[in-house]
Amino acid sequence: MEIIKKVTAVSAVVALIQCVFSVNNIDTVSAYDSVLSAETTDFYKNWKEKYVVQDKYVTDEKQYYVYYSEEKFSGGYSVPVTVSEAHGYGMLIMASMADYDDTAKEYFDGMYRYFKAHPSDIGSNLMSWQQCDNGTALIDGAEEGSMTGGSCDSATDGDMDIAYALLMADSIWGSSGDIDYRSEAVAVINDIMKYDVNHEYWTLNLGDWVSECDKSENYYSATRCSDFIVQYLPVFAEVSGDNNWLKVYESTYSIINGIVEKYQTGILPDFVIRNSDGKYIPAPANFLESENDGNYYYNSCRVPWRIGMDYLINGNKDSLKFAQAINSFMMKSTNGDPWEIMAGYTPDGKTVEDYNDLCFVAPLLISAKCCETSEWHDEIRTVLNEYGDDVYYGDTIKMLCLIVDDGGWIVPDEKSANVIGDVDNNGEFNVADLVLMHKYLLGAEPLIKYENGDMNNDGSVDTFDLVLMRRELKKS
Repeated sequence: MEIIKKVTAVSAVVALIQCVFSVNNIDTVSAYDSVLSAETTDFYKNWKEKYVVQDKYVTDEKQYYVYYSEEKFSGGYSVPVTVSEAHGYGMLIMASMADYDDTAKEYFDGMYRYFKAHPSDIGSNLMSWQQCDNGTALIDGAEEGSMTGGSCDSATDGDMDIAYALLMADSIWGSSGDIDYRSEAVAVINDIMKYDVNHEYWTLNLGDWVSECDKSENYYSATRCSDFIVQYLPVFAEVSGDNNWLKVYESTYSIINGIVEKYQTGILPDFVIRNSDGKYIPAPANFLESENDGNYYYNSCRVPWRIGMDYLINGNKDSLKFAQAINSFMMKSTNGDPWEIMAGYTPDGKTVEDYNDLCFVAPLLISAKCCETSEWHDEIRTVLNEYGDDVYYGDTIKMLCLIVDDGGWIVPDEKSANVIGDVDNNGEFNVADLVLMHKYLLGAEPLIKYENGDMNNDGSVDTFDLVLMRRELKKS
């Protein structure tokens, strides 16, 4: 198994939930050790040229996005050009390629500006899930080709990837420049917790729009398996200081384990719902997107990568159990030929399509890596390298899986979430915290990390704490 790029080890908070952070054959390296193969860096050049686009309608600054469409605006109706999922992927890739592309920061910052220019109407620190080209601007909330924008909301996976990418950026470039990546990440993480998490069951919502659903609605307790990016959750807990992320971590694995144990295939459906017995089961056909909503289809094809990451990074045994199940099923069902991996399966392992697709093959590279089935792993990698031209979805998933497979994934620096005086929760105590404390005492703004403002440890935050903050800052 290749090395995984780690900036720092994950702290003891995560150990409380039995993550093992030093897998025997995984070493840690700094953020600036080169580990990516020529295959990966060459593919990156092609990926970037093909999919990374500047917003031509914005002239006062550079904004970049990942172009996911195969259609261009030709007049009469607006055309979708990108989604927050694609944008999160792009930010992850740009941060990961910092050692290999001198312009990575320029593009990352341009992607950050694009993200900030397209917020959700619900969670203000989250991203609107789709933008469309109407010939004069990239607009949010354009329904059925409308030439004007409308209401817009977020998608959970895009929100999570953007937050994690900002933490990557903080680890690589620091947050003392024009963009405070870390503070921005914390703001996104806090909004994800507020809007993208079900606080009754501690599961991941489908997007921030579910926070406005009534409990009687089917979407209220539903979750999307491709959002099970479990490796992020302990990091979010550490960075934000919110241990509710550990509840989400445990609840998510409870769902994963239940499905793995029931079907013994490792096949997770696109969507799951909570039944009257409190068990999570495959969603019915046409629950949200298609007749395959209860099958392993174009959403959940990503889970071997998303869930497998938690074993490669954190050594989580439940992650390994999942990877072993789906790895064994795929090896057996294809007779060891990854070209025979089909584009969709029922949870019990029946095929639903009769063709192969790159987005279904690439994630299995990561589950194979978890299981150290080297021959199968190498054959999957060969398929990826020989696949030829594909579309945004397959190519971008392939790009991310190659980075992980090479050992180039960055685990952000989890600075202490409990620095006394650090009320803006960016990991440092400085003048910015004093300013925020002033605003809080005037009733103008809330403290991001309230408990860090209790300088005299008397259980409340008041003017006495403000005085102590001033004294401490004078000392420094």
